[in-house]
Amino acid sequence: MSLEIIKTSDGSDSLLNVELNETYHSTHGAIQESAHVFINAGLRYLLTKKNLPKFNILEIGFGTGLNAALTGQVLQDTPHVVQYTSVEAYPLSEEIWGALNYGSRLQAGEFFRKLHEAPWETSVQLGRNFTLLKRKITLQQLTLAAGQHHLVYFDAFSPNKQPEMWTIEMLEKITLSLHPGGIFVTYCAKGQLKRDLKKLGLIVESLPGPPGKMEMVRAIKPEI
Repeated sequence: MSLEIIKTSDGSDSLLNVELNETYHSTHGAIQESAHVFINAGLRYLLTKKNLPKFNILEIGFGTGLNAALTGQVLQDTPHVVQYTSVEAYPLSEEIWGALNYGSRLQAGEFFRKLHEAPWETSVQLGRNFTLLKRKITLQQLTLAAGQHHLVYFDAFSPNKQPEMWTIEMLEKITLSLHPGGIFVTYCAKGQLKRDLKKLGLIVESLPGPPGKMEMVRAIKPEI
C-alpha cells in the first residue's frame, strides 16, 4: 500500500492512498472533519442523550488513529468509561503514523503513541477510563455480538472506492451489533446508504456535514 502524507486546510495531516487515489480524511481539515462527524455528532450526542457510565464504541477503520485520539481527549476529564474496539485490516507502519502531526496538534503525543503501539487482538487499558481493542481483520471476517455497541464510527473509505464495505449485508452486521438506542455515524451521505439503513430499521438523520461537505449521516437504532 503506497501512502503519502498530505497537509489539510486546518493544518492537520492526512494520508493519500495512492492506489485508490483516496485520502483518509477531508482535505478541508482532517481534525476538523473527525471532530464534526464522529465526536460532535456521535460521541458528544451520545453523552448528552444517555446516562451511560460505561459504554462501548466500535470503529470501522482505525486508520491514522485520529478518531480514537479525539475520543480519548474528550473523555479524559469525564467519569465515563469506554471500551473502544477498532477494526483495521491494513495498519500503518510506525514510519507513517510516527510522522503524523496529530499528537502535537492535540497536545496528546503520548496517548497517540500508545494507541498505535498497543498490540493487536488484545484489550489494553490506556488510561483511567479508556480500554482499546484493535482487531487486524476485515469487516467481512469480523464477528460481532448482538446489541453490544452504543456508538459506531463508520469510517471506511468511500463507497466509490470500497463498495464491499457499504453493502447492506455489512450494514446489517453493524446494525445487529448496536444496542437499542445505539448511534451510527459516518461522513457518507449517499442516498443508497440512507435507504439501506432505513430498510434495516434505523432512524436516519441527514445532518450538516463538515466544511467542504453538505451532509453526513447519523442513524439511531430504536429503543425496544
